[in-house]
Amino acid sequence: MNHPLTHPSIWQGEALTSRPDWIGNFREADPDKIRDRLENGSGTLLLRGFPVDRHTKNSAREAFREWCCTLGTLVSQNEKGDTVFDVSDAAFGQNDPRTRGPNTNQKLSFHTDRCDVIGFLCWNQAISGGENELVSSMHLYNEIARRRPDLLKVLKEPFLYKRHSVDLGNEENFCEQPVFSFRDGHFACSFLRVLINRAHADPQLPNLSPAQIEAMDFLESVANEEDVAFRFRQERGDVLLLNNWVTLHRRSAFVDAADPDQKRCLFRTWLAMPNSRPLDPLFAANFGATGAGEIRGGFRVSA
Repeated sequence: MNHPLTHPSIWQGEALTSRPDWIGNFREADPDKIRDRLENGSGTLLLRGFPVDRHTKNSAREAFREWCCTLGTLVSQNEKGDTVFDVSDAAFGQNDPRTRGPNTNQKLSFHTDRCDVIGFLCWNQAISGGENELVSSMHLYNEIARRRPDLLKVLKEPFLYKRHSVDLGNEENFCEQPVFSFRDGHFACSFLRVLINRAHADPQLPNLSPAQIEAMDFLESVANEEDVAFRFRQERGDVLLLNNWVTLHRRSAFVDAADPDQKRCLFRTWLAMPNSRPLDPLFAANFGATGAGEIRGGFRVSA
C-alpha cells in the first residue's frame, strides 16, 4: 500500500488546532465519542478542565485512573502491575536500571508506547520547557512513500527490539516488529528507537543494516521538518489522549521548581481500547494479542 493514504488522522502541525475533534472540555467528555475520535478522527484529543484543584495528588491520580477505565482497559506499565505511572524527574542517574525516558528531565525522541491509547493528566507543569510535540504517523508514511519509497519498504519489514530494562516479567530477550504495517486494510505505526538501538548494541543479536539505519534517520528527519509536528504546552488540569497507532509523540527538556511539591508531574495511563484496529501478527510477541478490540499491550507482571 504505497499509494497515498487518506484518513482523518492525517494532519500537519498547527493545522491540528482547526480540527473540531482536537480539543474539548473534560466536563462534557463522552467516552463513546472519545473512542471514536481517537480511532476514526485525528487520533489526538486534548480535554481541558480536569478538576485537579479538588484533589490531593494521590486522589487526583486515582480519579484519573477511574475515569480512564470508562474508556478502555488499563494495562500494566511495569512488572508490578501498576496502571498509573508518574511522569516526573526521579533523578535515578544514567546507569540506574530504573531510569526511563519519562522519569528524567531530558528531551525525548519521537516514539510510540506499548498500548492502543496513551493518556496523560497534567498535575504540575515545569518552570520552563516540557512542551509536547505530536506528529501524524500517517502523514510521515505518505511523505516517505513519495520521497523515498525504497526506505518505506525497509520500514515495513521487521526490526529487532531489545527487551525493555523494566520489562522484568518478560522471559524473551527480544522481539521483532515493523515500523509501518497493515492488517485488513488498517494502518499501524509503532516506533521506539531506543530499544532498536539497544538490540543493535547487543553482541548476541544481529546488527541493523545500513538501510535500516538510513530509514529510521529519514523518518526522524521528516518528523523534525518545519510545520510537520504540532507543539504545545499541556497545562495543569489538561488531559491528553493519543492513539499510538497513528501518532508519534515526544516532549522537550524541562527545568523543575526547587520545591519538590511543585515539580513537573503528569499521570500516565496505557489503555487497550474496545474499538481498536487489528494488528500485524508480528506484534503478538510484544503486545500479546493482535485482534481488533482485544486486550493488549503493557508489560507482563512478574509471577
